[in-house]
Amino acid sequence: MLDRDQLQRDGYALLRGAIPADWLDGLRRAFDDGVMPSERWPVPRGPDWRHAQLDLDPVVQAVCRLPALLAAAGTLIGERFFLAQVEGREPLPGGGHQGLHRDFSGQRPGDTVSALAFFDDYGPGNGATRLVPGSHRPAADARALGADDEALAVQLAGTAGDILVFDADLVHAGSRNHDGTRRRSILMGYFAESRHADHLATAALRGVRMDTRERFSPG
Repeated sequence: MLDRDQLQRDGYALLRGAIPADWLDGLRRAFDDGVMPSERWPVPRGPDWRHAQLDLDPVVQAVCRLPALLAAAGTLIGERFFLAQVEGREPLPGGGHQGLHRDFSGQRPGDTVSALAFFDDYGPGNGATRLVPGSHRPAADARALGADDEALAVQLAGTAGDILVFDADLVHAGSRNHDGTRRRSILMGYFAESRHADHLATAALRGVRMDTRERFSPG
C-alpha cells in the first residue's frame, strides 16, 4: 500500500512487483524491437545507452497506467496531470554513469514526475539508479551538488517488474553497468495539466508519437 506521507517526504517510492509477471517477456520484446540508433532520433541520444522508441506499444501504455503508478504520480503532482513521454533506456556494458543531478520541474515545484519501470533485475552491478532521499525541496540558498551528495546517495536494487517513481527535483543518477548484464527499462514522464502547451512545443524533438490528451486526477 502506498504511504503518501513517506512519498512526499522522501520524494520517491519504489513499487515492488508492480508490473504483472506475465507482461515482462512481451515488454522485453517490445523494447528490443523498438531499439533505434542515436542518429535516427530527432535529437541524438547518449552514446553509452541503448534507446528504444516504444510509446505506441499497448502493453507499455498499460504499464504507464497501472493504478499504483498513477496514484504515486498524482500524490507528488497534486493536481490533474497527463502522461507526456515514455521511451526505453538501457545502459550499455561499461556505460550509463551519470553525475548526480535534478531533472527540474517545469513551472512550479512538483509539477513533473518521472518513473522508471524495470524489465530486468537491477542493482549496483548493472547500473541501477542512485538517489538522495528527501533532496527534492532544497533551500533557496542550497549549495551546488558535490561529493558530499554522493556520500548521501542510496543505490537501488530489485527485480524485474519494479517501478521507481520520483519527483523531477530529486537528486538522482544512473550508474555504470560494470558487469554488462541487461537492464532494460522504460522512462516515463508525467506533467501537471498546466504544462501541456509546453510539452506540445517540444514533443517532436523528444520523439513523442503517442496521444497525450488523456488526463488523470491526483485522487
